[in-house]
Amino acid sequence: MTTQIFCASTLHGAATVAAAMDAGCFRPARRRILLVSNNAAVPEVSPSLDELPGFDALRDRFDEVLSWNAAIAPFHPSGWSPRSGDAPMWERHLRRLWELGDDDVELTVESVESVEGGASGPAVAVTGIFLGTPVHVYEDGLAGYGPTGSKLDPLLGTRVRRLLHLGLVPGVKPLLLMEFGVEAEVIPADAFRTVLRKAAAAAPAPEVPYGAPALLIGECLSGLPGLGPEEEEELHLRMLRGAVERGHRNLVLVPHPTAPAHAYGPLESEAERLGVELTVLEAALLEPSALEPSALEPSLLAETLFEQIRPALVVGCFSPALFTARQLYGLDVASTGTREVLERLTPFEHSDRVPVVLAHTLLPELEKRPGTGPEAGLETGLTRTPGNPGRLVTALGFVMQPRIHAGLRPAATAYLAGGITPAEQELFPRRRLTVLGLPGGLPGRLAALTRNPALRRAAGRARRLGRTVLR
Repeated sequence: MTTQIFCASTLHGAATVAAAMDAGCFRPARRRILLVSNNAAVPEVSPSLDELPGFDALRDRFDEVLSWNAAIAPFHPSGWSPRSGDAPMWERHLRRLWELGDDDVELTVESVESVEGGASGPAVAVTGIFLGTPVHVYEDGLAGYGPTGSKLDPLLGTRVRRLLHLGLVPGVKPLLLMEFGVEAEVIPADAFRTVLRKAAAAAPAPEVPYGAPALLIGECLSGLPGLGPEEEEELHLRMLRGAVERGHRNLVLVPHPTAPAHAYGPLESEAERLGVELTVLEAALLEPSALEPSALEPSLLAETLFEQIRPALVVGCFSPALFTARQLYGLDVASTGTREVLERLTPFEHSDRVPVVLAHTLLPELEKRPGTGPEAGLETGLTRTPGNPGRLVTALGFVMQPRIHAGLRPAATAYLAGGITPAEQELFPRRRLTVLGLPGGLPGRLAALTRNPALRRAAGRARRLGRTVLR
């Protein structure tokens, strides 16, 4: 007797799980539970994913829909996990609360890592309570192509059976959990498209006054280290101007759910100045002014618009929706701002680095089209495409996490030693290659100088003196 528990915190994640179930990726079970987590800063005033339009199309896959927030109240799901000694007590409590009895439990979760900043997420808490149960991990975006961001307890990592993902980047194998021998399994594209089609039919269609517009995907850069509201505003202005330069006069913006109601005022003003039509879709079910921005959940999936309005062009920075549009729907896409994000994104190990690199190297550049201008070959996505994106991601994964993925060193060394393009070279900081002793770093003798304790102390004193003088 087995009960399968599927954890989800977003409508997109629930749609991914539903597609995997439709495709037969899970064996039959006596009972299937969708465990919903509302991770908004103030969940009391934010709709949960099972309250959003489109969820009714997913509900019939599950015997029950339960709330993780209600189960652990008054704790907040984004930062709470039980102390190790309390896990057996919590398991007994949840088995009674959810009427699990003595059933074997299988878990399917969004991640088994702590979120950025070290806070624990719902998946970490659930897997920590049901100890010894098999775990399946699903990835509904691009982060799974990057390396595991933190060293996992082997007692958890060895329980993971597989990584389910959407296969948005053909030819690139996910690195997430590779250190535990976890195999990646692609969810069939047809199954995911069918789920999105049904979700779109169950949700109110957005009002778009024209056909085949350019679709702009709102990005949240201000939540990334090293980036702020100014960079985010400039990115959206570049999206608009770039689409207009390509000849598009009708544009639709899908706001990021965390954006406040006034965030796109400058964009609307710029559209008016350029003499083009811009429609900004609603970002939330509730009135934005009544909620704090971080509490908003999108009322629609951007991916459902690909069939509803069939955009002539999809524009963004590094949103997974760009890859979905290209790979699953065959739409034209363009990316902008990736170079600036890579230059400012800190630390180097940040989980968004690989998604940004994939967009930077594989997607066409919005502001310069192939074959235009004397320097077109250096800036267009067509010529930035690496010869083997899988090898590029593998090398980058080792440079990001050399301790966790030590087994990737030979592949990284071979890739870097084989000669890479100038566009690829800028993705690997020379200083980091030097420290790791990889091709492309400083020569051996000079590298030894960088590790000399006396010289490092002298350099530190010089930097401190320089900062004192500047003050």
